[in-house]
Amino acid sequence: MADGSGPYDLVILGGGSGGYACALRAAELNLSVALIEKDKIGGTCLHRGCIPTKALLHSAEIADQARDSEVFGVRARFEGIDVPGVHAFKDKIVTRAWKGVQGLLKSRGVTVVEGSGRLTGPTSVQVEGADGTVTTVEGRHLVLATGGAPRSLPGLEIDGTQIITSDHALTLDRVPSSVIILGGGVIGVEFASIWRSFGAEVTIVEMLPHLVPLEEESSSKLLERAFRRRGIKSELGVRFESVKTTDTGVVVTLEGGKTLDAELLLVAVGRGPVSAGLGFEEAGVAVERGFVKVDGLCRTGVETISAVGDLIPTPQLAHVGFAEGILVAERVAGLNPVPIDYDGVPRVTYSDPEVASVGLTSTVARERGHDVVEAVYDLAGNPKSQILQTQGAVKVIAQKDGPVLGVHMVGSRVGELVTEGQLIYNWEALPSDLAQLIHAHPTQSEAMGEAMLVLAGKPLHVHN
Repeated sequence: MADGSGPYDLVILGGGSGGYACALRAAELNLSVALIEKDKIGGTCLHRGCIPTKALLHSAEIADQARDSEVFGVRARFEGIDVPGVHAFKDKIVTRAWKGVQGLLKSRGVTVVEGSGRLTGPTSVQVEGADGTVTTVEGRHLVLATGGAPRSLPGLEIDGTQIITSDHALTLDRVPSSVIILGGGVIGVEFASIWRSFGAEVTIVEMLPHLVPLEEESSSKLLERAFRRRGIKSELGVRFESVKTTDTGVVVTLEGGKTLDAELLLVAVGRGPVSAGLGFEEAGVAVERGFVKVDGLCRTGVETISAVGDLIPTPQLAHVGFAEGILVAERVAGLNPVPIDYDGVPRVTYSDPEVASVGLTSTVARERGHDVVEAVYDLAGNPKSQILQTQGAVKVIAQKDGPVLGVHMVGSRVGELVTEGQLIYNWEALPSDLAQLIHAHPTQSEAMGEAMLVLAGKPLHVHN
């Protein structure tokens, strides 16, 4: 283990998904590692993102099940949302995971340095502790993993009470009576789902023509239809113009002059990298629009510095951060990792219904010159989906006479199904091979098997 007398093999600035995964893998490969974190190990994902939002979404699902229990022949009463109880459940999950990560780092001999770090050269980081003490940590190689933060729009001031970000939403002490959500991407859609299940009136404003606009268009349309049934309103293809706060809430004006009023405005227009004022450019690191520029192996233009996670312009997903952190640790340790195929990374929106995908959309596949064939299997034909009372579909796109190029799903719990799609896409599997495989009955996974049977020319439980 390195101590004050010499440099660490690896110094990592930021203890979120990318940073701590890099630290764990590097320590496993017998590198001496220092991990610098100003807040809590686990970063956005563990404390302000993936884990707490999914806990809230599960509470929301339980609320819906209680309301709808008679559909299943069960007499339960829905008596409302105990907000402190919801937070206690969420915080228990987060705390347990946080302690788990801390224990892993300790057991592998990673030195955790608490404080705000700033580059002072290509191999040195200056750390200011909470008490104001300043130390310099030296590393033969540095990894930048400072993550991201909620963004706003020019002139749109976040006040933390009436105009809030997802960070504020996660600790809100009440269920708002009504919310306008600016942004129909993953974060906006998930909070819309939570608040609607908790009883709020919700309107999503999205300047692009569809919700979750990065997904297959048919998936977006299925989600929009499900949201309409749930009473979630949407203003699509329209730009936000301004917002005024009042004694009772907010008044939002859209282009064309239409106004909406609600108790809260959630600004969910995306997340930006945390890179300003950290000494990156001064150390020679190229930064563009706040993102650190890297090659396919997460190397910056400075030989001793790599960067991972939400700080670089790759998909802003915790599991991408994990993979990039592992890749950098292995490269620094002298192994020969291969670049990540970002198309092969699964993507999940955990709303009700969920939206999950891996691989290419049909639009991107055609843009890349593929001769595309498609199959859609409606979950209406899947008995387990009927039991769960969920609607949606599995859409598979493939190269004509070739491998599967993309899998796109909408429905309850499809996030748990996308792993099969990940294997199919990444192993360049053929529909004819997949059609030979037997799925357990009755499961939702059969929907994937049925779509493959369609592509293989031998549909089973498919009308028309």
